[in-house]
Parts: sequence; structure tokens; C-alpha cells
Amino acid sequence: MADQKLDDLLNLAEDATEREREKSWNLNVGYDEELRSWEVLVKYTGPEEGLTGEGITVVPLLGGFAVVTLPEQLLDAYSDRPQIEFVEKPRQLYFNLYQGTEASCIRPVQIGRKGLTGRGILVGIVDSGVDYRHPDFCNDDGTTRILKMWDQSGGGRPPRGYAMGREYAKEEIDEALSLPAEEGYELVGERDLSGHGTSVLGIAAGSGRASGGQNRGVAYESDLLVVKMGPVRENCFPRTTELIQGIDYLVRQSLEMGRPMVINLSFGNNYGSHRGDSLLETYINSVANMGRVVICAATGNNGRDNIHAAGKVSGGETREIELGVSPYEPMLNVQIWKEYADEMEIFVEAPSGRRIGPLYESLGAQRYRLGDTELLVYYGQPGPFQITQEIYLDFIPVDTYVASGVWRIILRGKNIREGEYDLWLPGGGVLNNDTGFFLPQAGGTLTIPATAFRVISVAAYDSGNDSFADFSGRGSAELLLRKPDLAAPGVNITAPVPGGDYALRTGTSFAVPFVSGAAALLMEWGIVRGNDPFLYGEKVKAYLRRGARPLPGFDRYPNEEVGYGALCVRDSIPL
Repeated sequence: MADQKLDDLLNLAEDATEREREKSWNLNVGYDEELRSWEVLVKYTGPEEGLTGEGITVVPLLGGFAVVTLPEQLLDAYSDRPQIEFVEKPRQLYFNLYQGTEASCIRPVQIGRKGLTGRGILVGIVDSGVDYRHPDFCNDDGTTRILKMWDQSGGGRPPRGYAMGREYAKEEIDEALSLPAEEGYELVGERDLSGHGTSVLGIAAGSGRASGGQNRGVAYESDLLVVKMGPVRENCFPRTTELIQGIDYLVRQSLEMGRPMVINLSFGNNYGSHRGDSLLETYINSVANMGRVVICAATGNNGRDNIHAAGKVSGGETREIELGVSPYEPMLNVQIWKEYADEMEIFVEAPSGRRIGPLYESLGAQRYRLGDTELLVYYGQPGPFQITQEIYLDFIPVDTYVASGVWRIILRGKNIREGEYDLWLPGGGVLNNDTGFFLPQAGGTLTIPATAFRVISVAAYDSGNDSFADFSGRGSAELLLRKPDLAAPGVNITAPVPGGDYALRTGTSFAVPFVSGAAALLMEWGIVRGNDPFLYGEKVKAYLRRGARPLPGFDRYPNEEVGYGALCVRDSIPL
């Protein structure tokens, strides 16, 4: 019987065979095959001492959350502990990849009467790391602007209270910078192999020193904190358990230093209801209220992808969703999300024409064979933090590849109150280009955690022609929250890259740091300069929404594409 304290995928992973887990994209995420252990995210009550035990490693987080690593055989007994409220399996994250300071009205507040630079504000990222040797992150005397850096992929000395990676202090980075590059890397070994984090931090807070100030970022005199997600693993994708520890670390630094902070999140995923009800989103909402913190997140780049289908069905009606699967697709899964109050019959038809269903709502894994593909089905239950229901379908090849052709998922309404449904495929470019829904829906494609209530969710537009970037993830009228909050430049942005140079970058990953930097300028004006000591959290969001400017082609604000409009820092600061 399913454990109601475990999330759907964790229950299914327990029921699945070893072969099914190996062939699935999702089921083994968080599982260490060699140690036969799970890394999970836990919500708990009571003292931290009640979380420990033989063979169990616990990293307590703020707000009654923890990342726990434990042997697989102890998972059920662990969830039975009275202080354990809920256990969530980690999800894989992906980059939101796919000239802005003038378009965002930033220059007037940097060089005008206000002269805002981000001085006194902490800007932190949880990302792929940073090229700490890039001149844009160094002072004029060659010392670093980075106060602390946690490389989760390193080893030897994790931050106090955490169990992985290595933490570097400013003094160590300064010493490394005083040495030739190769000798310096022996002392501080962190490297940004993808360049993503270097570009993100440079847009938010780079000084532009490598370009003589021409490519200066937004909050270019702020102090910096960096978390590089890790550790390195076979598929290179970081996990939500690493992201959440990075956020936790940054918030703790802000509290310990007693300084205001902006946190930039340019990673995301599309596994979940998109209603802000996962443990990750719940945690972010909790810590966003601690200290003087602002958290900004990208809406992702799924806006024009064919990975989301949605619609509405009434009682007695049938809806057919066609899914094209290209040849040589090694793995595939579909999430179906609906209101738990709605009862629907579900059928699945293979390209061969063979159909199974209706699928029955029963606890535990269900298995069906459709030619060369096994269908693993799991009906979820509403949890303590959500009222929605997930039906998870994992297409597992019997040999090497999922059967190609047109698959059909048929929904038939029975006892319907609301009737809305959403179907999701994996994002992050893991599927072949020709695999996707025939009639995709752009609405609701913003990625998690931009769906969290207390983050500032940022879409992308092209500042070259003042037009919405159609790859940008969108909100939806069906979502409980109005998202996104606003848009920022995200097409052909000049940003620092490892090695001391610059390159053009495109994606919502590079739109959100404009807003992170803008938030730092507002907090400097309000908190550091004494104009408004309460200018943090939701108040910064409100000011940025109010100052946002209209974009051509939109006659209604807020809307699902650009929220309240395009970032305009000049008009967001009260007169």
C-alpha cells in the first residue's frame, strides 16, 4: 500500500523493479545504486534530533525542512516517525538557456542623481558556479568581490551544517588570485565549466572591468555570494535537493551578516502541478519571509515547445490528446494533473492501434504491455500541501526504444466539478525534437520554482525590437497566482564568460538577473540609504510591478506573457 507521507514518484520508485527504474528518466533521481540509499527532501516538526539515526545523514534547513540521506530499506520506517510530515523525491533541474540596461531604465539610476550601484547589498546565485578570475568579479586592486563561495562539487570542507562540497572564504580566493592561474586553481579549484553562472552573475552584478565598464552589470558594486550546484554525476543535471541547500546557505549568510540579499535562480524544471504546492516551492515561500531577502526566478524557455497539453472536459465528454514519439526515443514519461475532485476515465492507445483502459484508480503501480513498450502507471493522492492529483505514465521500452508513432491519451469525464487537465512531458531538451504533443498549449509553461508565490517571476523579451520572446514560459489564467510578475531583456545579451571575455546569451536565465540587479538597486535606495528600511520581500515586487512599462502588442496588464510589463528601474523607485 502506498505511503501517504511519500510523494507519488517515491512511492512508484519503491514499487518499480530495478530494470524499470534504470530505464525510467525520473524514478532513480536521488537514488545511489552503489550505496542503495536515497537522498530526499523532508518537511518535519519538532527537534532536529528526531531526524537522525544509524546510517542516516541529515542536513537541517531553515523553516522545518531537511535534506536526508538514508538506506532504502529504512525509508518506510523513517516516514512513520511522527515528526515527519512529508517526504519528496528530488527532481532534476535544467538551465533556462535558449542590450538590456538601457531598455530597462537602469542607466538613469546608476549615473544620475541617485547614483545607485548595489553598494551594501548582497547578490547571491545558486547556479553552475562562476569564473572567479574574471575581472568583472574583482576589485580594482585585484582582490575578489566574492565574500564566500560554496562549491558543492568540491570536497574537503563543507560549510558548517552541510554535508558536501567545499566552502571558500574571500581570503582564500584573494590568495588564489594573487597566484598564476594554474597555481591558483590548486588552492581554489572551483570552475564554471558551462559558463552559465558566470553570465548570470555578470548581468546581475558584474563590474564591466574587462570591457572598461562598457559591459557593466546592474548592481555592479554589490558584494557577491556564489553557490555552485553539484556534485558531478553521470547525467550532469543538478537536483532540487542541491538547489534548496544552496538557497538555505545564502539565506543563512544574509541572516548571519545582517545584510539585505537578492538571490537569483536561473534553473528550473516542469515536474509538478505548477501551482506552487511542492515542498521546494513551500520551502522558498517560507525562507523568503526570513530576514531582508528577495528571490528572483526565471520562467523558463518552454513557451514554444510541444511538451505541454491542456484542456477541459465535462461529464460524459471525451478528449483525445495526440502525442508523437520520434524514432530512437529511449525514455518517455507523461504527467497528467487534474483536480482530485474530478473523476475521469483514462485510456492509452499505442501507434499499433492497441488500446488499454480505462485505467483504474488504485494504490500502487499498474503495469501494461503495449507491443515493445511497457506502460508503468501510478495514481497519486492529494498531499498535505496540494489538492491536485497526478496520474503518472512512464513509457519503458522492452528493448531499447519506446515505440515510435502517434500515441493517444484519451480522457473521458465521469463525475466532473472543474474539468481542467494538464499533461506534461520532460523539459530541458532531453527528448528528441520530433517528440511532443500535436496541439501543445503555451499557457502555463513557466517552470518551477518560478511558480512559488513569494518569488519575483521573470519572463524574457527582445529589447532589440521591444517584442515578447516567444520561447519564454508563460503563466495561465487557470493558475492560482498571477505569473509572471514582469519581463526583462533575454535575447542576445552581452554577458561575461569564463576566460575573461564576453559572449551573447539568450534565454530567461539571462533575463532574471536584470531583475535581481534591479532589486538590489531598490534595496540600496531604501535600506542602505535610509529612504525605506522595509523595502524588501514582496514590497520590492510591488514596486517593480508598478514601474514596469508597457510593451507593444499588449492591451491588457497583467497578462500571461509579460505580467505587468517590461522592467523599468527608473519608474520603480518612488520619487
